[in-house]
Parts: sequence; C-alpha cells; structure tokens
Amino acid sequence: MKKTQKAYAAAGVDIALADRLLKKVKPALKDAKRPESLGAIGGFGGLFDISRLRAKHPVLVSSTDSVGTKVKVATLTGEYRYLGADIVNHCANDIAVCGAEPLFFLDYYATSKLEEQAYVSLLRGLARACRAANIALVGGETAELPGVYTGGEFDLVGTVVGVVDKPAILTGEAVRPGDTVIGLASSGLHTNGYSLARRIFFERLGLGPGDPLPGVKSRLTVGGALVKPHVNYAPFILRACAELNTARRAAQRRGNRLFAAAHITGGGLTGNLPRVLPDNCDAEIDTGAWKRPPVFASLAEVGGVSFGELHEVFNMGVGLVAVVDPSAAGAVIALAKTCGHTAWRIGAITEGTGQVGLKP
Repeated sequence: MKKTQKAYAAAGVDIALADRLLKKVKPALKDAKRPESLGAIGGFGGLFDISRLRAKHPVLVSSTDSVGTKVKVATLTGEYRYLGADIVNHCANDIAVCGAEPLFFLDYYATSKLEEQAYVSLLRGLARACRAANIALVGGETAELPGVYTGGEFDLVGTVVGVVDKPAILTGEAVRPGDTVIGLASSGLHTNGYSLARRIFFERLGLGPGDPLPGVKSRLTVGGALVKPHVNYAPFILRACAELNTARRAAQRRGNRLFAAAHITGGGLTGNLPRVLPDNCDAEIDTGAWKRPPVFASLAEVGGVSFGELHEVFNMGVGLVAVVDPSAAGAVIALAKTCGHTAWRIGAITEGTGQVGLKP
C-alpha cells in the first residue's frame, strides 16, 4: 500500500524529519551545559539557575547577532561545521568586552528545507563551541520556512546572556591620553564583510571556492580563507580583568591596568573602537604594526577597494582591541600568547574627540 505524504510535508515543512535530525544531534547538545543549567533541550523555555552565581551585584548582559552572508559561503563550500563557532564566539565576545562572563546561549536556525548534512554539522559545531567556551546551550529553534527562504537558503542567529559584577563593568570611562592600544589577531573575516568579499571573489573575478587565493603567495583557497571561524576572545578578556584589575571599580585607574576592550566586527577599527573612547580621546592606529591574514592582502590587491573602506568594512587582521596602561602592555601581550592569541602594540590614545586615526 502506497504511503500518502502528509499535507504539511507536501507544503514544505517536514516535522518528522526535524524530529529525526534533532534526535541525531541531541547527545552533542546535552553536553553543552554548566552546573547552573536546569531542564533539558526541547522544553518551552531554557532554564538557568542564577542563584548559583557569585557576583555581589550581578548585572545580566546580553547580545544577539547572526553570521550574516557567511552562510552563502558555507553553502558554496559545503563546510558548515564552523558556523556554530562563528555565532557562539561572535556573541560571547560582544558581552565579554563589557567584562561579562558568558553563561548561556540560544540559537535560531531557519531554512527553506532541512538538509541533514548542513543541520547536523552546524548544530554539532555549535554545541562544540559552547562546550569549549563553558557556555550552556539551553535551547533554540529550528524552522522550515518555504517561501521565505528558497533554494537551500538558511539563516543562523544566536543570543547569549552573561553576567558581570556591576562595579567591574568595562565601559572605557578610565581611558586617558597616553594609554597603549593592543590588538589581538583575527583568523580572517570572522563574520563581517562577506557581501563585499563574495562580490569581489565570486562575482567580479569569477572564482570558485576551490580556486587559489588571488594576488598573494598562499596555499589557501578562496573558500578555505573565507570559512575560517570567528575567534573566541572571552577567556582572554576575563582572565585579563581578573589578573590586571584589582581596584573596586573598573571605571577608576588606580589599581587597574586594563581600561577598555572592543570587539572589532562590522565597521572595523574605525567603527568599533570609538564605542569605548571617552569624548576627549582619540586612538591613533599604526596599520603597519601587525601581520594580516592572507585574505586581507588578497582583498587589498585585487579588490579595488580604498584603504579607508577596507578598514571600515573588515577587521583587517585585528579581532579585538584592548586599551591598557603603558606599563602593562608587555604583560597583556604575554597573557594573550598564553591564551593562544598573537597580540601587538598597534597604537596609542591621544587627546581628541572620540575618533580613530589610521596611519598607513
């Protein structure tokens, strides 16, 4: 007897497939937890016991974002495993620069049609990134939206919630002229600037993901350079706060040596560093002070994009900036190395009006 397809599946939403794939990734999702996690994945709400947190004056800090058009690159290359790290690490960095410890995470995956390879690789990668960052994955949503997304299109959005003791919030209030700017290396584009990068590589130059990265001496392919995952700087930031800041409040200078941190995302150094600069301070950046990943040299060589716009759109090899007391610069660079990052002195704080100047 021929089995009749259910009407909802015929309309493009296969509940049975969604249930089967969720069962396949549930073991990985269950491992992404913390002692404060309550309940199980699949409930109506994610539960997290904040009474176990040790902050005297706890302030919850949250951030939500997507991986943007990097999903297009994942589809082109068939490489989905890093997207979980992209969304988890991006969101974690956004709250860590406030001095907050990331606690729990929720994801939203929407697609035209569930595809097993993409879904399983992505969710397992997301759980792996949460485990690595000690973030509890407390829930999420998977949605098939035919008619909204077409032809295998999908989107990935995440939300993270963390906590910081109110006096320890990093705001940049303590930044003064004379402070040193430290940059930590990015792995590549991270999760920003992909609309322009795709236009240059795939549309204008007609390259495929397997083609060599143009204009530079590198073994990387275009696809290999573009799928590199977003770096997680949160462990470094939290350790730096714990080891370098001993004053009662982060907003004061005496007793502290880390005064501000900025996550360099869309808008680059010129768009993100001003967020933590007082109105009477500028940051003067020497763009020759660090080594860029090959993808940025390639974009600069073949892209036809101006120096200024390159630094407005892309992180250009610096994924995180820390503003520190000059006497602590060496200690910060050493600590970054201990945490697995390469760091450089890339500039200084000067008197000004809250702007960033770039020295070629």
